[in-house]
Amino acid sequence: MLKNTKFAPMNQNLFVYNTLTRKKEKFEPLNPPYVGMYVCGPTVYSDAHLGNCRTYISFDLIFRYLTHIGYKVRYVRNITDAGHLEGDAGDEGEDKISKKAKLAHLEPMEIVQKYTVGFHDVMQVFNILPPSIEPTATGHIIEQLELVKIIMDNGYAYEVDGSVYFDVEKYSKTQDYGILSGRNLEDMLNNTRTLGGQDEKHGKLDFALWIKAKPEHLMKWPSPWGMGFPGWHLECSAMSNKYLGAHFDIHGGGIDLVPTHHTNEIAQNVACCSQNPATYWVHTNMLTVNGQKNVEIVRQ
Repeated sequence: MLKNTKFAPMNQNLFVYNTLTRKKEKFEPLNPPYVGMYVCGPTVYSDAHLGNCRTYISFDLIFRYLTHIGYKVRYVRNITDAGHLEGDAGDEGEDKISKKAKLAHLEPMEIVQKYTVGFHDVMQVFNILPPSIEPTATGHIIEQLELVKIIMDNGYAYEVDGSVYFDVEKYSKTQDYGILSGRNLEDMLNNTRTLGGQDEKHGKLDFALWIKAKPEHLMKWPSPWGMGFPGWHLECSAMSNKYLGAHFDIHGGGIDLVPTHHTNEIAQNVACCSQNPATYWVHTNMLTVNGQKNVEIVRQ
């Protein structure tokens, strides 16, 4: 049995639905039998819920199956422990972890520790395997700063009063910013609401790579542009690049990440490395009950 599956990857007719091309495609890794897979992990400021679990159970199955048929998979699933603001677009609102820390009168890293442990406990309840690497955003500030510098040097980002923004409209002159979502730039501009800090930006769709920290902000780091913290989208680009390279096989996450988070990851990677980070973009749908998104808390 083991002998028969050892060389199985070379003979498998495995097809996956690729959000990037909107069709099923034969799975052909860049460097078989090795497969690189990055999945956006949790922001650890609250308990994991069933909607979260759907995504991680789905990619656990993919991880197990690829391993079962003989691939050697490096599965990277991050922990977001800073930089994810309430607005989810990345530039507005208070940091989710810092806000929870203030309300609980705790240090932000106490919140991170509590909910990271809780997340792992829930993963064990569902018998989900741990990833090969589980990097944290705060553990990769240096890599993120270097990424910002390269994007700026390549002319796709600009600094305003300590914050650094990605210039979407300049990028769109040579690249398709909506390649993943299927939306064109004009539609996105017409449907973009006014966000905090909009007056600093060159364009409505520009998003933060590095955000200037207010004096009361709890989680901040020194940078060439002053004290601040990374943008949420930047974190995943830096971590996937470090552990899987500028281009790898599978990038995954919930379908709600397509319009902004994953769209911006692609833009960052192209602006930095001149290529889309992944061959296959794989997304799970929302878990719904009676047509409504499910946010029920998982409790042991």
